[in-house]
Amino acid sequence: MSATGPDRAPRLTAVLRGEDERVTPLELFFDLVLVLAITQCTALMAHETTWAGLAKGLLVLGILWWSWVGYAWLTSVVDPEEGSVRLAMFAAMAALLVAALCVPHVFGATAGLFAGAYVVVRAAHIVLFLLASRDDAALRRSVIGLAASTAVGGSLLIAAAFADGLLQGALWALALALDAGGPYFFGTEGWKLVPRHFAERHGLIVLIALGESIVAIGVGSQATVDAGVVAAAVLGTAVIAAFWWLYFDVVALVAARRLERAAEGRERNAVARDSFSYLHFPMVAGIDLVALGFEKTLHNVGDPLDLVPAVALLGGAAVYLLAHVAFRWRNVHRFSLQRVLAAAACAALVPAATVLPALATLGILAALLAVLVAYERVRFAGLRERLRRQLAAA
Repeated sequence: MSATGPDRAPRLTAVLRGEDERVTPLELFFDLVLVLAITQCTALMAHETTWAGLAKGLLVLGILWWSWVGYAWLTSVVDPEEGSVRLAMFAAMAALLVAALCVPHVFGATAGLFAGAYVVVRAAHIVLFLLASRDDAALRRSVIGLAASTAVGGSLLIAAAFADGLLQGALWALALALDAGGPYFFGTEGWKLVPRHFAERHGLIVLIALGESIVAIGVGSQATVDAGVVAAAVLGTAVIAAFWWLYFDVVALVAARRLERAAEGRERNAVARDSFSYLHFPMVAGIDLVALGFEKTLHNVGDPLDLVPAVALLGGAAVYLLAHVAFRWRNVHRFSLQRVLAAAACAALVPAATVLPALATLGILAALLAVLVAYERVRFAGLRERLRRQLAAA
């Protein structure tokens, strides 16, 4: 055997993804951890069903969302199943799982543990991005900027573990603002992504959030299954099905095409940041709020909802619809009046929801969404068919 040179110790590597559009099994495995995280946020809000409880749940969801977003961008640059990335992904999954387990008491006994786990998740993400950017100066500059905002955000969460009350909440809000604002203030020039992969990954996370709503129906039903619970489960499924239809029937396909057709570099990265990283969060948050409403409805279908659960159920649906309006405007600059009106109708129903039986409120919401789906199916039938044929041929 001939020697070609001195032995070298293997070094950490990150293999660039290329143009592979598929979402890998490891990415799906990673995303499953987020199922528990979203469920835990719902549980946090269900345990403390107050305005403060809603704010806490949404703050935690926002922090966890931006942790996931970082890995969505990462795995659109590097192959998650090659080099050192696979082991780092498993380590990040473990840390994210620990963070999810801390959520029920994240503003109390487990605050420090959550902050530590969060720092591990984000540090692994930054290290992998630095490895991937060894030969790409523009990407490395963007990663260094992101690392700075991430370090400050992590430090704020650690500081929040030693605070309480309004100060603690303010530190969390500032950490979330830095997480969300980093990609905006440090620019989009250096980032890279595979358009169809990136769009599909975000579509799958919406699907995961919808699945968590199914879990909320099961949690709310507890041990008793009677006629009222069965009716509520059916109506809840109708609401979730309408949410699925409103996103996946055409909207997600058009957004994927818009991202793919955007000029590579600044334009494409800005579309990805705004349409997916930013505007998918209110979609997921709206679904999570509706899941809270489901859980409270199933507790006693014959009683009216209290104000906060009523706002969660109907306001969550409104937030989801308005996020779609903004999503469509960002991608194709078209305004969806019917979805704005449906969102307004949801908000207007809140006072009635505190008087009507919870089952009736859920029925009205399901009917409203069914009418919206049916209207769009008829009103835009021709456009819908043309778009689907074009997208299928692409």
